[in-house]
Amino acid sequence: MELDDAYANAAYIPGADAYPERWAQAAAGFRAVTLCETDVVYGKTPRQRLDLFHPDRLAKGLVVFVHGGYWLRFDKSYWSHLAAGPLAHGWAVAMPSYDLCPDVRIAEIGNQVAAAISMASERVPGPLRLVGHSAGGQLVARMTAPRLGARWQDRLQKVVPVSPVADLAPLMRTSMNKKLRLDAAEVRAESPVHLHIPKVPVTIWVGADERPAFLEQARALGDAWHCHAVEEQGHHHFSIIDGLADPEKPLTRELLA
Repeated sequence: MELDDAYANAAYIPGADAYPERWAQAAAGFRAVTLCETDVVYGKTPRQRLDLFHPDRLAKGLVVFVHGGYWLRFDKSYWSHLAAGPLAHGWAVAMPSYDLCPDVRIAEIGNQVAAAISMASERVPGPLRLVGHSAGGQLVARMTAPRLGARWQDRLQKVVPVSPVADLAPLMRTSMNKKLRLDAAEVRAESPVHLHIPKVPVTIWVGADERPAFLEQARALGDAWHCHAVEEQGHHHFSIIDGLADPEKPLTRELLA
């Protein structure tokens, strides 16, 4: 459809096909040598599970990482190695899977992510930080809106949407919408650009070498929320999250600042 190319990342990243297997191998290797609880149940369906990684000392607080994949693909098993940066600084890290479209709609995925955060925050005391990539960036940004009964929001200190899809409207003009099933009402309700400015600090992060649509999305959210949008040089949509795997990289340091 009209905007398919604008939101196509893999076609513009050299060696893109190799990334998922590389992520999966790095994640499996990390789980094998790290203190973690896997498949902690937070909901009723098989995908409503999270992995919880613990530092080697009393945790300073909890980081929750929410993965991307256009709400259509991937699960928590691809991203475990991205816990390395926060863990090295003494933070526990939770990584949830969630149900995918078209089995559920984006609004329901948001409800599942909120439930995962609630479950993980009951296991780990202290401050809470959220980071999410691409579709996960939309999901963590959406978590800044008040939620009835979400006691964990009182502990929320920072949110870092990475390459977020902050305005869902353009996706209605892509072939993905056959499965996303977005309509005008859901776009308005679930697009972070239409939410009130959050009370919690937000830093938007995006790769300087990303597709123009993602740069525009990050800038639009920064403008709407009056917050800083960092465009990290030398990174595209698939590499931008690598910074979470290194305790000294700018993305990790910004998340925990």
